Amino acid sequence: MKGYVVCVYKNISNEEKLKEYALKARAAVESFEGKFLIRGGKTSSKEGEKSPRTVVIEFPSYEKALSFYQSKEYQDAHSILKDHAERQFQIVEGT
Repeated sequence: MKGYVVCVYKNISNEEKLKEYALKARAAVESFEGKFLIRGGKTSSKEGEKSPRTVVIEFPSYEKALSFYQSKEYQDAHSILKDHAERQFQIVEGT
């Protein structure tokens, strides 16, 4: 089964750091055969709080998504966001 990263941002306090993170994270996503399905864009919030950004990435497997998150390449990118964004990050198995 495929693996999905679902990342819903609660707030972003530094857009420049987000851009820096995104460049490095993209390279990590690609090295683990990930494919961006959603990366920002127009939204319409119907329930709950509106999010400033949502990202969904598809991986060939759940295990590949886990390996992506745990990789040094991604963790180096992730460290850029420290104190600059708050988000909910999930890895979900799906079809």
